[in-house]
Amino acid sequence: MGKIAFVFPGQGAQYVGMGKGFYDNEPEAKEVYEAASKASGIDVEKICFEENTDINETQYTQIAMVATELALFKCLEKNGIRFDYTAGHSLGEYAAIAAAGAMSVEDACALVRKRGLYMQEAVPTGGAMSAVLGLDADTIAAVCEETEGIVSVANYNCPGQIVITGAEEAVKVAGEKLTEKGAKRVLPLKVSGPFHSELMIPAGEKLAAELAKVTFTDPKVPYVANYTAEYVTKGSDIAGLLEKQISGSVQWIKTMEKLIADGVDTFVEIGPGKTLAGFNKRMSRDIKTINIDKYEDFEKALEELKTLA
Repeated sequence: MGKIAFVFPGQGAQYVGMGKGFYDNEPEAKEVYEAASKASGIDVEKICFEENTDINETQYTQIAMVATELALFKCLEKNGIRFDYTAGHSLGEYAAIAAAGAMSVEDACALVRKRGLYMQEAVPTGGAMSAVLGLDADTIAAVCEETEGIVSVANYNCPGQIVITGAEEAVKVAGEKLTEKGAKRVLPLKVSGPFHSELMIPAGEKLAAELAKVTFTDPKVPYVANYTAEYVTKGSDIAGLLEKQISGSVQWIKTMEKLIADGVDTFVEIGPGKTLAGFNKRMSRDIKTINIDKYEDFEKALEELKTLA
């Protein structure tokens, strides 16, 4: 029997109305949103379900995304859907840790609320990120290394799509060099900060104080850490990894390679959009990804997953 990994997307896939069908129809989902609002001190339901622009601000996006992902996860859990591993892309790592049973929904939501605030405060103006298409990771990393100023790889998303991050001018110069090296395109991203760069180290230091207040237990299933692309099986390792994750590269390619090598043949993307499914297609056409996003698609996905039990 093949193995199943639950994977959770990061910031950027959010939209107004995400999770609403689950909230209206599944008591477990509603409980998560209510717990998220209480733990974070903001009206998460309002941000997720009512027309607003706050949903695209980092300090609100992160809590809204993780609440939605965990609400959807709880609906799968209620139905007894088995899974062998979890992983989350950037912000999604918090949902992956909670889904693995290593921290509570309330702690996950309280932490990402602080994380979003600290990241927004770290670089209130300036900083940039760009997606580099059609160039190998080693070349991109080398160009970042030789470029003057702060610029590095933020996300190793999939073959042919790597994201760079850092100070605005350095990212621009590195992008020009990468075009000269043969990148098909270098696309500036509409983001509110240089995520996963050393400019985020102050945010990580602030977050460390919040992480120290949380009791992390040993995961019930292993999850793969963004920072190392290695399995985490001890609760005592989690806080340090999350502090480093905020300014370190997201090793998503290695994460997927590890899970596939260990027998995962079905990925369940839990949360808004199909970003991770898109990355998987670039990894291999043989990878099966089931998306859990819209409530109207939930029953069909559930039946498919039950056949894999």
